[in-house]
Amino acid sequence: MAKSKTGTKPKPTGQKVLSDNRQARFLYEILETYEAGIELLGTEVKSIRQGRVNMRDGFTAIRDGEAWLNNIHISPCSNTNQVFNHEPRRSRKLLLHKQEINKLIGQVEQKGLTIVPLKMYLKNGWVKVTIALARGKKLHDKREDLKRKDAKRDVERALKNH
Repeated sequence: MAKSKTGTKPKPTGQKVLSDNRQARFLYEILETYEAGIELLGTEVKSIRQGRVNMRDGFTAIRDGEAWLNNIHISPCSNTNQVFNHEPRRSRKLLLHKQEINKLIGQVEQKGLTIVPLKMYLKNGWVKVTIALARGKKLHDKREDLKRKDAKRDVERALKNH
C-alpha cells in the first residue's frame, strides 16, 4: 500500500473473502445477487475473521418480513471463555432494505425460486454476505457445466504445454 500525499497510510477499502459457497454455483443457476449485512455476536466475528465458516448447506428464509440466514456453521471461538461462546448453527438476521426483502418475497413465492448465500467477506471492517436469487439446475445442466469446465481445462493445459 502506497503512502498518500499527507504521509499517512490510506484506509484499506478492499474486500477479503472469508468463505465461498462453490457448491451453490454448481447446484443453482444464479439469477440476481444482493449484498447484505449480517447480525453477529462478538465471538462469531472472531471466528469468521479466522476463516472458520462453512456455508455449504446454508439457505436464506424470509419470516415476518425479515431475512434470516440459516444452517451456516460458524465454529465456536477456541480462545474465548466457553460460557460466552455462540451456538454454531443458529439463525442469523440479514440486514437488507425493506424494498429488497419485498422483491425477494415476490420472486420466491411467484416463480418458485430460492435464496442461497454465495460468499462471506469483510468490507471496510464489516462482515457482509452475498446472497443470490437462484433456480435449481437440472441434471443435464450440471453435466453441461462439467463438460465445459473439462474442455476449458484441456485447452489451458494444451496452451501451457505448447
